[in-house]
Amino acid sequence: MRVLITGGAGFIGSHIAEALLGRGDEVDIIDDLSTGSMANIDHLRANKKFSYTIDTIMNCPLMAELVDRCDLVYHLAAAVGVRLIVESPVRTISTNIRGTEICLNVASKKGKRVVLASTSEVYGKSNRIPFREDDDIVLGPTVKSRWSYACSKAIDEFLALAYCREGRLPVVICRLFNIVGPRQTGRYGMVFPRLIRQALDGENLTVYGTGEQTRSFLYISDLISALLMLSPLPQADGQVINIGSEQEISIGELARKIIAETGSRSTITYVPYEQAYGEGFEDMGRRAADTTKLKRLTGFSPAVGLEEMIRRIADYLKTHR
Repeated sequence: MRVLITGGAGFIGSHIAEALLGRGDEVDIIDDLSTGSMANIDHLRANKKFSYTIDTIMNCPLMAELVDRCDLVYHLAAAVGVRLIVESPVRTISTNIRGTEICLNVASKKGKRVVLASTSEVYGKSNRIPFREDDDIVLGPTVKSRWSYACSKAIDEFLALAYCREGRLPVVICRLFNIVGPRQTGRYGMVFPRLIRQALDGENLTVYGTGEQTRSFLYISDLISALLMLSPLPQADGQVINIGSEQEISIGELARKIIAETGSRSTITYVPYEQAYGEGFEDMGRRAADTTKLKRLTGFSPAVGLEEMIRRIADYLKTHR
């Protein structure tokens, strides 16, 4: 099988490429390196079944060529990270909506299967926990750019489902919940690598808000297992599927666990959202996945627990300063 990964030099994309090559598939990636990195794929470049293109998915002729050559598309290219979204809302909206429309359009013309990466951010401020795929979406006002990412990814989902119904495009939409692992950067607001790096460096761990907000984290290898099980399933076509963990933890408790697991002498500093992201920033109080549909389709269950996630990422960061 030949697979195209958009955003393939990113954190998740590089891990998918690695797994596919490991099972003998041919892999093409496209990435503009805006948030991805060549360092993420350097170890893959010697593999004759791997090729990469440094360009934007907005390049329609190039995307048509790449999609035409492949059997399956993992569409991951997107603006990601809370800080990037707050600071660059125009880029967030245009990349996520226009880029996805181009990808879906060329895939539909060629009848190529697409796995679309969406996000738990789509659920917005909903207080129905755990989040289920058919729950209502509750977003904040348009004057708060924080919600532009959630809105743009919701439109991506609407587009994908429209192509599926009208153009019979085989597509599965995966809503990802706080994926963590090696190669993830804390540069754009990802909490896990940022807190672990601070602990290793003996700095105070900065927790935004009260620290009472909860999240559920899934390790990258578990995500890859779920994606590889889902991607060939025809019964997943036209479905929105949560991929995550049902185990919640507050960010304050996460910081304490990181300090304990790393043996750090760091303390915790609580930083108001306004100071971190600007006046009027809104956050989601809780975020946890209902994974009933995923389990029914694949039998999936996470294999890596929270403490093991911390240890693995800490070990990685110690050698990748």
